[in-house]
Amino acid sequence: MSKLFKKLIFIFIALGLSFQVLAEGKKLYTENEFLDAFGAKSKEKVLQILGEPARKEMSVKPTNASSVIGRPTENRVGSSKRVNIEMWYYNNLVKSDDKNVWKQTELTIMDGKVNNIGFFNIR
Repeated sequence: MSKLFKKLIFIFIALGLSFQVLAEGKKLYTENEFLDAFGAKSKEKVLQILGEPARKEMSVKPTNASSVIGRPTENRVGSSKRVNIEMWYYNNLVKSDDKNVWKQTELTIMDGKVNNIGFFNIR
């Protein structure tokens, strides 16, 4: 084999390994590690560590909420403050056991802080 060919093969192998390391750079957490690391943290801290979620959703109150629950849901005493609720979804981030990974992790963020964390396989 020529020296040029050997160098090209070496470069392609090195690039392949480096891309594999970058792809596997996402840390897998155990459930307790994830709860400890992100429970009650600010959404800025979550973004800094995990990056942008795979999907985001905003909480919305249904138009007929008062009739469904049988009581008024607007203009209640002490409830003048609007609460912003977001749901952020990350994929394949938390281990359920040694061999399996939860397919989806949901972070419920209320007024800029993580309020609830859920792990799901089917949604």
